[in-house]
Amino acid sequence: MYFYNTGRHFEINVLTKKNLAEKNFISYFELQSAFMSDQNHPLETLHDIKQMMERSSRFISLSGLSGVAAGICALVGAWFAGDVINNTSRLNGFKAIDRGDEGLSIREYMGHPLMRIAIFTFLAAFILAFTFTYLRSRKNNVPIWGTASRRLLVNVCIPLIAGGLYLLKLMQAGSFGLIAPGCLIFYGLALVNAGKYTLSEVRYLGYCQLLIGLINLANPRYGLYFWALGFGVLHIIYGAAMWWKYERNNTEA
Repeated sequence: MYFYNTGRHFEINVLTKKNLAEKNFISYFELQSAFMSDQNHPLETLHDIKQMMERSSRFISLSGLSGVAAGICALVGAWFAGDVINNTSRLNGFKAIDRGDEGLSIREYMGHPLMRIAIFTFLAAFILAFTFTYLRSRKNNVPIWGTASRRLLVNVCIPLIAGGLYLLKLMQAGSFGLIAPGCLIFYGLALVNAGKYTLSEVRYLGYCQLLIGLINLANPRYGLYFWALGFGVLHIIYGAAMWWKYERNNTEA
């Protein structure tokens, strides 16, 4: 009887110690989880602060689909422009520089089918790019017009306006072969300048546009092909990459 009680008392003690060990382990695990959670709070806070600072200083709502749409519009416009160039005997000035052809005056150029194609291409690309960017801004609850977007617009417009005036003088001088590389170069400068106020990848697109424009200077006969490569193909590649990097997960969610 004595040994039986002792054995039962020993068994109770073992069970009690086992329960205490389990409770201590659970308490320790809960304490560690709470500690790790407390450690993650500062990191999450820093991440939120970083996002807020980026939203206040950079316009990060540019949609990758905007680049894809603009690139497709550019390729369609280049196709129509190529058809016009091939069927017009007076456009030797567009294929080379100073070949003795009197070329077109600015007034004639403004009313030429190429100018109409350029205007329609620009409007279509702008409308589609704005639409996709607006939709992304609305989805992210970020206003499309603010301090960051104003800074972006100003820094993009400065090189573009200067480049537009320079290209008009080129037309007046009859150097139509420099129009395509001029467009690429000044557009590349605008993108490099805009990289400080939007997604940093925009800067690399600008570098590529500059490189293509400079190569085009050495081969002015193929201006339309370089123009299609820069404004068409590069925009599509860039837009698809940006969509994959920044928007794919949101779309799947």
